[in-house]
Amino acid sequence: MWTLCLFFGRQASPGSGIARSHIEMKKSTTKVRKPASRANRPKKTVNFLHKPNCATCRKARRFLDKHGYQLRCRDLSKERLSSAELEKLIGKHDYEEFLNPHSELYRKNKMRDDPPSRGEAIRMMARDPSLIRRPVVVAGGRVVIGYDENGMIRF
Repeated sequence: MWTLCLFFGRQASPGSGIARSHIEMKKSTTKVRKPASRANRPKKTVNFLHKPNCATCRKARRFLDKHGYQLRCRDLSKERLSSAELEKLIGKHDYEEFLNPHSELYRKNKMRDDPPSRGEAIRMMARDPSLIRRPVVVAGGRVVIGYDENGMIRF
């Protein structure tokens, strides 16, 4: 690292009274280090289920990258979740939290007023991944749905 040093002084000829400046570059001996706790900490790996064109997914991805998480990404539009995977992912959670209220299918079927049964919702999400609320971030048995900074930072 280089440090800029600026010196002010008088010109060598006596009686001129003209100030001059002198610029010198010195090599700094101090090293820039990351805090020890951050430097030695391994990156935490999380499963990141997303759609690349989803703005919320991109925002969550930037947040996780910024906080040092290593992402194992799965594009839901290319690699759909099976009914068994969805069943395991949802587990004991309320399945309605996984339904995307912005999905065309959700609005068309008026699922807000008349939600489908758990089994039917899982079959529908397996057939049409746009019905899954995104992103879904999974690590250490914990699941965070949508953009939730407080939930993601706790992994």
